[in-house]
Order: sequence, then structure tokens, then C-alpha cells
Amino acid sequence: MKAIQINRYGGNDVLELNNNAPKPTIKQGQILLENYAASVNPIDWKFRAGYLQKMAPVPLPVTLGGDFAGKISEVGTGVSEFKVGDEVYGQAIILNGGSGSFAEQVSANAENTALKPKTASFEEAGALPLVGVSALQALGEHIKLKSGQKILVHGGAGGIGHMAVQLAKVFGAYVATTIKTDDVEFVKNLGADQAIDYKTQKFENILKDFDAVFDTVGSETTDKSFGVLKKGGVIVSMFGEPNQELAQKYGVTAIGQGTRTDTVHLARIAEIVDSGKIKVHLDKVFSFENAKEAFIYQEEVHPRGKVVIKIK
Repeated sequence: MKAIQINRYGGNDVLELNNNAPKPTIKQGQILLENYAASVNPIDWKFRAGYLQKMAPVPLPVTLGGDFAGKISEVGTGVSEFKVGDEVYGQAIILNGGSGSFAEQVSANAENTALKPKTASFEEAGALPLVGVSALQALGEHIKLKSGQKILVHGGAGGIGHMAVQLAKVFGAYVATTIKTDDVEFVKNLGADQAIDYKTQKFENILKDFDAVFDTVGSETTDKSFGVLKKGGVIVSMFGEPNQELAQKYGVTAIGQGTRTDTVHLARIAEIVDSGKIKVHLDKVFSFENAKEAFIYQEEVHPRGKVVIKIK
């Protein structure tokens, strides 16, 4: 079996295509699948670089990757909701008990898996799990976004951001988003009402009295976002818990989100995709043999939407 693995932490030079990786075994509550596509997320290169090794040590070599889409080839004991031949998508990152998705065969927890959207290709489905569920969880559960409300989405052309812009419009909200200059038309086509070029404009001087902020950028952007919100507003960050002192000062709720890619959330995203209301954008699809280039592209280009590795 082929798999993209690392034997040590470091830059993209540590990525190796192992042509003789062992086939994953499955435990109770897991499925095995023939993998068709996987996508690269920032957590994948952060894991490769060793940023997570103290928090989540794993034995090396290890297969990288989380998002997957494929067909079930084996079902473990205790799994009744799936059968062999089902087309599924989900998360199989090593950190949640999966075997890593940058491989021809993947083991994953049934609870991190759902039937893939019928209208999506395997490449599109493989791009969806983390970004789709992150947007759904933030807007639907933490913010509880309602029709007529105003939301600022930071990084609206990125993986999570471009899903959040579309989903916010499904909820009926007014959407402003921060992007770089050449992404203005892209986010407008997604439905954004207001696009702010962060290189030439200061969003904190332009926007006021917003109901919510969804931050997929982090750093100083998070702190600057508090002033955009009205009292009682909500800010959700993908980069840990925002400053609670600032939250108290501005009278808002500040939440650091840890995304739960479980069956319920994945099934809901599949339903919305199949309704035609949202669509994942594939910036570039790489072959399995060019996975290293996919990592480089993800880190250096800041792609619109997602970067995908086609495995089968």
C-alpha cells in the first residue's frame, strides 16, 4: 500500500511516499476504506513540522492527513450504520484514532464518518470534512446566526472561510469578509456583501455593530475584531480562546472552537451540499506522487478554497 509518511519532523523534505506501508487494521467501531481523495489542511503541515509532538506524541513513522473520501471495504464490529461499498467521507487523522488519510487504504472511526454528498465528486467530498464542519459548528451552534444579522468572516477566500461565507448566506445573514486584493471577485461570487482588502483597508475602522465575527486568521486580527461587535455579540476563533478580558470589556461572548467532525455534522454538511446551496472550491488537485508539492502550495500560496490530493 502507498502512503505519505514522515519518519522525523521537519520541512517538506521529510515527506516520503512509502510504497510498502502496512495495510491499516480496524478496531471495534471503525471502518476500512479504499481511499479516493484527501485534502491538505494547515494542521497537516503543522503536524509534519512537529508543532504538535509535545501535545500529541505518536510513534514514527506515521501517515499524515485527516480528510478523506472513498468506498468502504471492511466494517468493524459494533458498526451498524455503514456497509461495504458505501461511499463515505470524514476524518481519519492519527490524532483522533484514524490511520491517516494520505494513503490508499484508511481506517477511520465510524463516528467520524458519514455518507458522502451524492452530488459531490470524491475530490470535492475529500475537501469538505474539516472546513465544512468548522463553518457549520461556528455559525450554527456557537454563533446561532439568524437571518438579517451581520457577520464578519476573516479569511473568506480560504478553506474554512469560503465555506463560512456561503453558509452565512444560507442562514440569511449580511456577510462582510477580509481577503487579499485578488480575491475580491471570488468572495463576491460566493455571496459576500462586503469584501475588505486587508492589505489596503483596516476592517476595524470600517465595520461597526456586527452581531458576530468568525475568525479563521488569528494573531492580532482576533483582538482587533472585538471593536466590530455590538454588545451581546459573539466572536468565534479557530485559534484558541480569544482574550476574555476584552470580551468582558466589550460585553461580548468569545469562544475558541475545537471542531467536531462527527457523523451528525458531516451528514448535515452533505445535506446542504446536495441541496445546491454551498459548494467547496478546489483550488488545485495534485496527484498522489506530487503530495510534497501539495504541501508547498498549501503553505506558500494561501489557496482559494482547498488543495486536494487525488489518490485513486
